[in-house]
Amino acid sequence: MPAQRLTVVVTRRLPEPVETRMKELFDVELRDPDTAMSRDELAAALRRADVIVPNLTDQIDAALIGQAGDKLKLIANYGAGVDHIDVATARQRGILVSNTPGVVTEDTADMTMALILGVTRRIPEGIATMQQGEWQGWSPMAMLGGRIAGRRLGILGMGRIGQAIARRARVFGMQIHYHNRRRLRPEVEDQLEATYWESLDQMVERMAVLSINCPHTP
Repeated sequence: MPAQRLTVVVTRRLPEPVETRMKELFDVELRDPDTAMSRDELAAALRRADVIVPNLTDQIDAALIGQAGDKLKLIANYGAGVDHIDVATARQRGILVSNTPGVVTEDTADMTMALILGVTRRIPEGIATMQQGEWQGWSPMAMLGGRIAGRRLGILGMGRIGQAIARRARVFGMQIHYHNRRRLRPEVEDQLEATYWESLDQMVERMAVLSINCPHTP
């Protein structure tokens, strides 16, 4: 007799290959249209699912977890963090919470460098000027931005993402500074050419750019 398939509820649309594989393995409820679930919808999903697959826009707090059905065994977050899930309450209910650390490390670092370049080089302003038909042609001061080479980049949170950003920023000639709960090993600091600051306040006031790469905690 075949084993009973788990009921899996997905709160938002996922990439097609992921959804296809989930259909093969589970009795899966996919989200269509691709809109965020309301609080009532989340509560109903928690009551009927063996596994729920939320994302970072779903705030699953103690009150919602308190409404979960007895069959709910896993909250499998589609994302790296779990800031939006009350992990302690889930643990008390015997519900596992999982996430996907490392999956988007390189992508997040790419986007961070894009933002740094976009702001310092005023790229969004230039695009908006072109799209609005307001470009008046080149002049020495037109959309004059600033170079990032030689500037100090302060990284708050030197984990996987922080280190990936540091590797990219170093290639652009930025000076790498960081504050972290624990100082990196000397060989890692040497590889990243990174300067450690014990005081966050002292570091921040001396940086040209600050990248925050840590959980939002009280």
